[in-house]
Amino acid sequence: MGAVSHPTLVILAAGRARRYGGVKQLAPVGVNGEAVIDLIASDAYLAGFGHIVVVINPDTGPLIKEHVAQHWPTDARVSFVEQERPLGTVHAVLAAEEALDPSSAFGVANADDLYGHDAMLALGNHLRDVGTNCVVGFRLDRALVGDSPVSRGICVIENGRLVSIDERRQVHTHNEDFVADDGLEPRILPADTSVSMNLWGFENAMWSEFHRAMDEAEASEEAEVLLPVIIGEGLANGSLHVTALATNSYCVGVTHATDLPLVQADVRFQVEKGLRPAHAFSSF
Repeated sequence: MGAVSHPTLVILAAGRARRYGGVKQLAPVGVNGEAVIDLIASDAYLAGFGHIVVVINPDTGPLIKEHVAQHWPTDARVSFVEQERPLGTVHAVLAAEEALDPSSAFGVANADDLYGHDAMLALGNHLRDVGTNCVVGFRLDRALVGDSPVSRGICVIENGRLVSIDERRQVHTHNEDFVADDGLEPRILPADTSVSMNLWGFENAMWSEFHRAMDEAEASEEAEVLLPVIIGEGLANGSLHVTALATNSYCVGVTHATDLPLVQADVRFQVEKGLRPAHAFSSF
């Protein structure tokens, strides 16, 4: 299983952010101008993560590295690895393999989603105390920003265990409803639907699964291999056991440029309510 006292978090920052139109990992969302990736790292360190591995791409990677050098604490343990080709989130995680302890469990997070202190703490505690595969599930009504449609991984959970995960597209709010206009049923989703926002914990045995998935993709010439797809397949055939961790955190992310002022307002709200520190890399 590989439980570890100070787990490592892999932050997937190699996305090209085509819909955003810039380096959205560096979008200034904090009340003091902190970037998205700053607040994610701050939440992680505060939750007990001892090492952060940032997966970058060759184009925007130098900007992210320079930003981290200028804004993160000098004693923060951080490593950078490069995903040379955009072959999906499984490929991105594999890029971090050599930077991690092969015997230990680790966490994975997006670089453009703010998961909140409660969610990051739940993940860190599970990796430290248990060290098995897990997913942090967010309420749908706490995982949308604005009205622009997005994709969400809908989780079916039974007795604290993830049973299935299915991606729904074109998810947005309509009046007081939560709607998925992707031609699938149900179209209207309950507000308390559990959704994955790509905040995972993995035991070290998953490395072989990730390699197998990439080998099969290369043989079939698939363009990308995504974490929710691989997890979903493992759940369906019974080869994977994934614990579902519930959280009351809000998960807000920057997908579109129009999301930026909304996320900034949400971060201000979290600070005012005492849900996050006013400054990155500081305690409450």
